[in-house]
Amino acid sequence: MTNPELEHVLEWAAKAPHAVDVEVLERITRQVSGSLRPVRILPSEATIRLVLFLILVLVSIGGATCLGFGIDLWKPASPILWVVAVLGPQTATLTAAAMVPGSRKRFEPHVMLLSCTAAFAALFAVFTRDYRLDHFFSEGIVCLGLGALFAAAAGFLIWLVLRRGCVLDPPAAGISAGTLAGLAGFAFLELHCPIQKAAHLMVWHTAVIALSGLAGFRIGRFAQDLGTKRRAAEFMQ
Repeated sequence: MTNPELEHVLEWAAKAPHAVDVEVLERITRQVSGSLRPVRILPSEATIRLVLFLILVLVSIGGATCLGFGIDLWKPASPILWVVAVLGPQTATLTAAAMVPGSRKRFEPHVMLLSCTAAFAALFAVFTRDYRLDHFFSEGIVCLGLGALFAAAAGFLIWLVLRRGCVLDPPAAGISAGTLAGLAGFAFLELHCPIQKAAHLMVWHTAVIALSGLAGFRIGRFAQDLGTKRRAAEFMQ
């Protein structure tokens, strides 16, 4: 569109009648003024990332300290824990970006969730040589329950951080936060669980990350739908 064409459109719009219902204007004014809140200054994104990663560390180590360590701390750390130390900060970065509008995202949240789940399943297949299936369900349900419990605890703490920001895409933020919480539950199991059977680790331990990420998505979608309904109700008042 050229400048003369744009000027013509603006002139035409200025001459057009603009009779607007007064009740509609008042309704819009009430909706806008009612949603105004004082702005809270957020910490830097680096600080938020650090806090989120510390939640992962404290929940996993704190849980293992309370319920007991299933690994020998004097031996070199498991390769799995080294991978947690790499993926944890990446997931914390993605979660921090979800609460700061305009932040750049290196990965999509669902890609991070799939990457974490697939990476740990592959590592267990490579580094574990015990392929027994005895007590598969009885042992697995216990680990899944404990991992989900500590993932929920981490998720609550992560939510306390997220609610201070401005989350524009609740489902995506839910996946990121859920994946980070799942990593906390997963890391706790790696520190606490003495079982070193490949199938047990690949299915039950890794499932904590997958289920936590999916739960975060569902909670985010619910929050988004609830916010949409609330705004629609306020507009109709």
